[in-house]
Amino acid sequence: MFSKRAVTAAALMLSAAMTIMASCAAPSGSAESAKSSQPPSASAANEPPLPGMPALLDPRNIYAASRPGELSPAVAQFPTRIYVPNSGSNSVDVIDPVTFKIVEHFSVGRQPQHITPSYDLKRLWVLADLGDSVTEIDPATGKKGKTIWVKDPYNMYYTPDGQFAIVVAEREARLNFLNPSTMKMIESVKVPCRGIDHMDFAANGRFLIASCEFGASLVKVDVTTRQPVGTLALEAGGMPQDVRSSPDGSLFYVADMMANGVYVVDPYTFTRVEFIATGKGAHGISISRDAKLMYVSNRGEGSISVVDLATRKVITRWEIPNGGTPDMGGITPDGSTLWLSGRYSHEVYAFDTKDGHLLARIKVGKGPHGLAVYPQPGRYSLGHNGVFR
Repeated sequence: MFSKRAVTAAALMLSAAMTIMASCAAPSGSAESAKSSQPPSASAANEPPLPGMPALLDPRNIYAASRPGELSPAVAQFPTRIYVPNSGSNSVDVIDPVTFKIVEHFSVGRQPQHITPSYDLKRLWVLADLGDSVTEIDPATGKKGKTIWVKDPYNMYYTPDGQFAIVVAEREARLNFLNPSTMKMIESVKVPCRGIDHMDFAANGRFLIASCEFGASLVKVDVTTRQPVGTLALEAGGMPQDVRSSPDGSLFYVADMMANGVYVVDPYTFTRVEFIATGKGAHGISISRDAKLMYVSNRGEGSISVVDLATRKVITRWEIPNGGTPDMGGITPDGSTLWLSGRYSHEVYAFDTKDGHLLARIKVGKGPHGLAVYPQPGRYSLGHNGVFR
C-alpha cells in the first residue's frame, strides 16, 4: 500500500472532511447496523477443527503457543532480528534489536510489502507485489536467498493445516492458493470485493475473514472449499486494514483507518457487534504475549492505543514524540518491546511495552511497511508479518 496507494495517503493527509465524516459515522454497535450476506448457521463455532490442523493448546486462548520463551526447536538458534521491507526503496533492512543498528541491507523486487514467516518457521519471504516475486531470507543468517516469480504477492498467509500458501493478490482481487514448498499455483479464487489485503482464521480453522480496503467490507472464505461464503458491509467510506481473532476465537477485530478505530465482529453470525474508537488512521493490530492486550497503531496521528481485551476499552495511549506514522509490526519473543514501521517517516519504532516509552527510532529506507520481528514463539505460522499458533 505505498506507491500504488496514493489515494490512501491522500485520504489520510489531505481529505480531512472525509475523515471527520467517517469518524462521526462510527457504528452504534448494533448488529442491525450492518447486514451480512451469510446466514448465521453457515459456520458454527462447534464445528470440529479443520482436518490436519494442529490441536489448540488451550481452546480459551488460540495464542497459547505464543507465550514468552515458547520458541520452537526449529527457530531456537536463530538470532532475533527486525526485518523491514522498504516499499519505496525496493529493499530490506535488517536490524539488531539489541544495538538498534542495521546489520544487513539488500535489494529485492519492486515494492516489497510484507515479510512473512513460512508455515514451518524455517524461512522468511519478502513479498514484492509490483515485482511479482517473493524473495527468501535465511533467518539463521539474515541473508538474502532465492527469488521466485509469484503473481501479485501483496500479502501471504497459510491455511491452518499447512496445505496451502494463500497469496493475497490485491490488485487482481484474488486469493491464490499455492503449494507452500514450490510456490506453484493450485487454485485462483476471485473475491467479491476491492482491495483485499489482511485476514485471520477461525479458531477451528474452518474459515478466514479478510478485509477489503477499497470496498469498505469484509469477506468470509471457507478454507475447505476455498470459496467465498459471505460479505459484511462496513461504514461507507471506510478502509478496513489489519484483522485479528480474539484469544477465545469468539470475536474478530478489524482496524479501519477511516473510521479511526476497530470494528468488533462476530465471525460466526458475521455481524458487527461493537466499535472501539482508538485514533486517527487505525491500521495495525498486535496481541500481547499474555493475550490480554491489543496494540492498535494509529498511523494518522502517530500514536498506539492499548486495548484491554477483557473489557474492549482503550486503557492508555502512547504518543510518538514529535509525531510519526506507525503502521505494521510485531512483538519481541519476550514480549518486552513492540516494533512498528513508520510508513511515511522513513523509520521504525521500538516501544517498551511496560509503559510505552520510545526506546528507539531508526532511519531505514523509503516506505517501510510490514516488518517482521523474528523468531517468535509459536508452533507454526499463519503468515502475514507474524501470526503464530
